[in-house]
Amino acid sequence: MIILGLILFLIGVLASIPILTTIGIVLLVVGLVLMLLGRSGRSIGGRKHWF
Repeated sequence: MIILGLILFLIGVLASIPILTTIGIVLLVVGLVLMLLGRSGRSIGGRKHWF
């Protein structure tokens, strides 16, 4: 999710498409939050690991 967010963000910035930039930022933030919660040992959505 982080990689997809980064790709969409870069395409949105380079092609001047605001919706892709916004979606990319949202995916980056969600991916980073899930990664941090997963690394802290918390279960997310009833799952111990997201992989």
